[in-house]
Amino acid sequence: MRLASYNVENLFDRAKAMNQSDWAEGKPILEKFAALNALLGELTYTAEIKRKMVVLMNELGLKKSDTGPFVILRRNRGKLLTRPKDGGEISITAEGRADWVGSLELRSAPVDETAMLLTAQVMIDLRADILAVVEAESRPALQAFNSEILPARKGAPFEHVMVIDGNDERGIDVGLMTANAFPIDTIRSHVDDKDRTGALIFSRDCPEFAIPLNNGETLYVLVNHLKSKGYGSKDSSDARRKAQAERVKAIYQQRVKDGETLIAIMGDFNDTPDSQTLAPLLKETDLRDIFTHEKFDNGGYPGTWGSCTASNKIDYILLSPALWEKVMQGGVYRKGMWPGVRPAKWETYAELKKPVNAGSDHAAVWVELDI
Repeated sequence: MRLASYNVENLFDRAKAMNQSDWAEGKPILEKFAALNALLGELTYTAEIKRKMVVLMNELGLKKSDTGPFVILRRNRGKLLTRPKDGGEISITAEGRADWVGSLELRSAPVDETAMLLTAQVMIDLRADILAVVEAESRPALQAFNSEILPARKGAPFEHVMVIDGNDERGIDVGLMTANAFPIDTIRSHVDDKDRTGALIFSRDCPEFAIPLNNGETLYVLVNHLKSKGYGSKDSSDARRKAQAERVKAIYQQRVKDGETLIAIMGDFNDTPDSQTLAPLLKETDLRDIFTHEKFDNGGYPGTWGSCTASNKIDYILLSPALWEKVMQGGVYRKGMWPGVRPAKWETYAELKKPVNAGSDHAAVWVELDI
């Protein structure tokens, strides 16, 4: 059996703010989007909150219209604001969230066609029986990619495809694709898990997939996309990522207590193995990172993202002791990513006529198990 984890960075559409040539361009847009969304959700709009809303709306290009270059303000019912016909300042007329119905959304744009085909080719070349997918828009999008794009690249589609919508307003979720021999039996979502203050723990979700094996045992796969360093302060991002790692640790320990032994935790953890934020998983459990297995080949590069240096090691496959003993081989698949490793001749990509664009800036990680 081959397990793999791949951050596909969306399949068909992606938030325009995340499609900029440099992350430094998109980061402030996402920060302002998150800040305005938080203010719009307040029960009471004080004078100070209204002032901040107006500033953020202006900065997001909403001064003259509900449609800005990167965001859309949808107003379905009630009255949130007025815009003077003379082009004057926006006035927030609502006194709180109950006074209007609507939402603030990120505008999306199609993913480059060549990047889409490269993403499909990576999925095909991985030959995974079970593939954890990070940053899929939705189950319909992942299913369409599976049934249309993979066969178009002469690849066999997966038999089972599942994504549960998470908490990310950008529409980037985690899911699982499995071959016919490995059906998904049950799914447990943690999208509503809350901390002691009542705040949601997971940025997306931490779904548990139970996969029955022919020998009568059950494989449990947990897929994650922990809090990024992309926007928000370092302290707040680190604190949330650590809280997420603590919760994943608790879920794992509960499954072990229940008598389960075959458990894999995969995905984009957005931090390095030596970080304090991932210590709950990497230092306080018996889970082991496949990168440290003697049969694992990192291809000469310690990382999985961007330039693939050690500071860019953020994609993981963690295995329980019973799975660790079953490892036959493993590695990192870096074709189709940029920056990273670009061989002079990409044999399986030779027929692509357009300039090579990134399928993702993440490499895929895989492991083969004696199951």
